[in-house]
Amino acid sequence: MSNTRRGNQDGRSDNRQKDDLIEKLVVIKRTAKVVKGGSRFNFSAIVVVGDGQGQVGYGLGKAKEVPESIRKATEQARKSMVDISIKDSRTLHHEIIGHYGAGQVVLRPASEGTGIIAGGSMRPIFEALGIRDVLAKSTGTSNPHNLIKATFSALQSIRSPEYIAAKRGLATK
Repeated sequence: MSNTRRGNQDGRSDNRQKDDLIEKLVVIKRTAKVVKGGSRFNFSAIVVVGDGQGQVGYGLGKAKEVPESIRKATEQARKSMVDISIKDSRTLHHEIIGHYGAGQVVLRPASEGTGIIAGGSMRPIFEALGIRDVLAKSTGTSNPHNLIKATFSALQSIRSPEYIAAKRGLATK
């Protein structure tokens, strides 16, 4: 019983947080298991959640029904949110390459007004993160799982000039 109550309380707090968080559904996949009476279907969903101001997270949810898999993915995404340094609230600080498995992404800062030039699974990440101008290219696999993880590894390795200057003991301009 206590687990059910905790789930309800978490659901209520999620509803309050839902107003200021951006949720993007990246992909829904259906898998089939063949059994004696026919086929049983399961669904997996990948969701990206961000606040539009430098925090973003992703989650994977699996269930026998689509809404339940989306709910699970959203909960996991909320728990896995990380802070990313953004330049001028619109683009990246520097060019970066991210890897995960066979997935490789190249992220480049762009001038104002360029927009989000990214394909596949990377676009929802930038939209939820609050980046408005970026050039992104995925090389290698087109698997959404690996592309999302490669994009997150690239974003987490971005360092702001202030951070580097503080680390070196220099004064910033």
